[in-house]
Amino acid sequence: MVETKVIGILSGKGGVGKTTLTFNLGTALNDFGKNTLIVDGNLTTPNLGIHAGIPLYPTTLHDVLKGKVDVYDVMHVLPSGLKIIPASINLNDLRGVDPEYLSSTLRNLIGKLDFILIDGAPGLGKESLSVLKSSNEVIGITIPDLSALTDLLKSIKLVEKYKKKYLGSIINMVKNKKYEPKKDHIMTMLGETEILGAIPHDENVRYASARRIPVIYHKPNSKASLKIKSIAAKLAGKEFKIPWYRKLFG
Repeated sequence: MVETKVIGILSGKGGVGKTTLTFNLGTALNDFGKNTLIVDGNLTTPNLGIHAGIPLYPTTLHDVLKGKVDVYDVMHVLPSGLKIIPASINLNDLRGVDPEYLSSTLRNLIGKLDFILIDGAPGLGKESLSVLKSSNEVIGITIPDLSALTDLLKSIKLVEKYKKKYLGSIINMVKNKKYEPKKDHIMTMLGETEILGAIPHDENVRYASARRIPVIYHKPNSKASLKIKSIAAKLAGKEFKIPWYRKLFG
């Protein structure tokens, strides 16, 4: 039996790129040889299946939480080998769904996978709490913006309250502008928790999303791709070196 790391991916607010990062981190972990599953824990406004190009998958996490099907019936394997459990984009499927059953649903997968990444709903509501309770570790996603950082701090306090391990924060869409808070300021705001990485703003991410593929496949050596892969390597305990020509030419 393998040791399964169940990691909740949370943010204090929406629009910080949490789903995109979940998709790409999961893909990178899979490429590092880790048997990885990504789960759309955002039951009200799910987007993970859309990112993966399967927005209308016939059975979804909603059906599992209603007790209609087994969790293995809704697990889809993408061409990369990455596994995904999408949620339904149909509002009617929300009827009769209780997010509290997420933890027991994923319990059946413990010991069979290396990583389970759960894309949580933004904020501090019932859905994000169900993701937190289902996880044994948490990664926070934010952007270099004071309101987003303040909201993430609230999520971190919640992680501490439920006695979950906080692996650290990922600062997304960094433009290195003067108006953005500096790293020292960000660390102070987030209670001196670890910064797993700062991912630069990269238009390639949008192009990749439009093609429904990970940016690490669309442009493997783009600035965002290299940073995402370095974070995934850290999580997987693997070594990752930025190509020498990328260092040379920035």
